[in-house]
Amino acid sequence: MREDGRALNEVRTITIELAPLRYAEGSALIAMGQTRVLCAVSVEETVPKWMAGRGTGWLTAEYALLPRSTHTRTPRSHISQGRAQEIRRLIGRSLRRAVRLDLLGERTLIVDCDVLQADGGTRTAAINGGYVAVALALHRLASQGLVPSEALCPPIAAISVGVVEGEPRVDLAYVEDAHADMDLNVVMDAKGNFIEVQGTAEGTPVSPSQLSELLELARAAIPTVIAAQRKALRCAGIEI
Repeated sequence: MREDGRALNEVRTITIELAPLRYAEGSALIAMGQTRVLCAVSVEETVPKWMAGRGTGWLTAEYALLPRSTHTRTPRSHISQGRAQEIRRLIGRSLRRAVRLDLLGERTLIVDCDVLQADGGTRTAAINGGYVAVALALHRLASQGLVPSEALCPPIAAISVGVVEGEPRVDLAYVEDAHADMDLNVVMDAKGNFIEVQGTAEGTPVSPSQLSELLELARAAIPTVIAAQRKALRCAGIEI
């Protein structure tokens, strides 16, 4: 058993609140264990200059830790540092696989992911909540006749896995992530295909067989996340 009582292959409890923000075209507040991320989608009727005239849309993401989302205060200037830039690019790349950009018209979806409380897996939670927020925004655009319903692709989801004290574990909390020999962030689609794998051996390097075990652990856990996304969206009348 782990520090929070979970089995090694057990995902933390996931809850998703729909539309916590009144003015965003789509928003979701996701909790994975004690990690909480607020995801909001804004729709702009324009695209970056380098895309103008192509008749296709774009999606980009932003990521930030609120000052007291962490054990000690995180300065607001942190949002411009390298780690935040790397995370927002991961979120953007992942969520672009969940949208038919060619069906958006010349519109941009901006996905803002603000971490309210960080206890490991903030970037994976941002991707998972971001998909729900994007689905709500596209549903709204489709109901207005601005985009076809096919603009939303089937779910994509993310989960963290890692080797802690020699044991492969899924969905690492902070106390585990801080002491992991290796941790991976794995993004997959609903068909079980890998979209992105991001990882580092910060302690003892892992063997090829251990790496394969981590990927299999992630593959087995992703359907749990997708089920939570689908359950939440079903409450808004969205079947995916």
